[in-house]
Amino acid sequence: MVERAGIYARISSDREGDNLAVSRQLADCEALAERKDWAIVERYVDADVSAYSGKLRPEYRRMLEDIEAGAISAVVVYHADRLHRHPRELEDFIALCERTQTKMATVSGDLDLSTHEGQLMARITGAVARKESDDKSRRTTRKHEELAEAGKVSGGGSRPYGYEEDKRTVRPEEAEVIRELARRVLAGDSLKSLAKDLNGRGIPTAGGKEWSPQQIGRMLQRARYSGQRERHGQIVNSKAEWPAIITPAQTDKLRAKLRDPGRRTNRAARRYLLPRLLRCGHCGGQLVSRPRADHVARYVCASGPGFGGCGKLTILAEPVELFVSEAVLHRLESPLLPEAIRRPADDTKGAEWQAEAERAQAKLDELSEMWAADEITRGEYLKARAGIEKRLTKARKKLAQLNRQAALIPFIGDAKRVREEWPQMTLSRQAEIVRALVEYIEVAPARRGYNRFDPARLRPVWRV
Repeated sequence: MVERAGIYARISSDREGDNLAVSRQLADCEALAERKDWAIVERYVDADVSAYSGKLRPEYRRMLEDIEAGAISAVVVYHADRLHRHPRELEDFIALCERTQTKMATVSGDLDLSTHEGQLMARITGAVARKESDDKSRRTTRKHEELAEAGKVSGGGSRPYGYEEDKRTVRPEEAEVIRELARRVLAGDSLKSLAKDLNGRGIPTAGGKEWSPQQIGRMLQRARYSGQRERHGQIVNSKAEWPAIITPAQTDKLRAKLRDPGRRTNRAARRYLLPRLLRCGHCGGQLVSRPRADHVARYVCASGPGFGGCGKLTILAEPVELFVSEAVLHRLESPLLPEAIRRPADDTKGAEWQAEAERAQAKLDELSEMWAADEITRGEYLKARAGIEKRLTKARKKLAQLNRQAALIPFIGDAKRVREEWPQMTLSRQAEIVRALVEYIEVAPARRGYNRFDPARLRPVWRV
């Protein structure tokens, strides 16, 4: 009986996308199957997928399903390590082959998984491959850590927007776009509106495609644009070998703003002006946006799993949003507001936290240099770094709280302008201004028999 064979081929990295290594594996496996008089009935190819990473390999999974179903009775691979680099995976495969009496052949030498000797050889081969992968992973990780700590460019990857292919030379026209995006985000523009604007102006990404809000958000949080080197999202050297496009202070503000949990809203909340700002007068819980059955927008104190409210209070969204908008505009017209925003105490506090963030970052840079010069051990480096990073995180959180007022700066002393622009502003921009002025708004229970909107139910608590 002729064996129905399936060929499995895998390559961990296919940067050029030409699949040459996979083609060579397939050709050698086909030649081996021909010598064994096996009929090739299927080919399974996982390109650019590592067996070591543990990520799902779709074609490998399909091959296992075909073995289980009896569609193939033999497997041909170039080398055993193309199949597995995890002992648990290998054991599962051996058990499947024993149960289905599936044969296996490799270009580098047959492995008869029906015998103890063959299984032992497969386990030894797998263990050696796993160790090689572990060693390679450690070397690669260490290399990238050294590059990061030295502020150098790491190899691979596509060109970052704003820089040439060498990742060091600034592209002036793209750099200006980055500066514009940074200014507009800090002023309160939403990422969605920025993506729409860039696409409407025909400004493509580095890859020549259209922008998405997520791309812009990720880009503006990258430390590279302020001439700093990061590793796993943490700044490890503030003196990178490429020139900055924006300042480190802007990067701190952008990260604080874009990582603020208060920005995370669900799809429904984007149609509402006041998510997370309204509190129940019964229980103090946070009201959530939830339309009625007839689709009329409203806020409710939701009870049940995941909410924890009392479920006793609702208020229609349109009138409360109109009331709060008018209250905010009136607040902006107050002659006392510019003084409150610009009072020396706030300026001093912001400067103090910015200075603390810069001091902590300088300490991290100094620590990296000491470790690179073998003045301290790696253990001493990691222990000292943990404490400094706590200081840096605290300073950035404090800056995030102060940065809310940035949305108000363009309108200070120009109340007429904000009234004129308010109807044309995006909902996100309006919400930024509201959050900059309002801590929260307590909503009292409705008066029995009073069926109209009652402004007396609302008690704003102002930030400034």
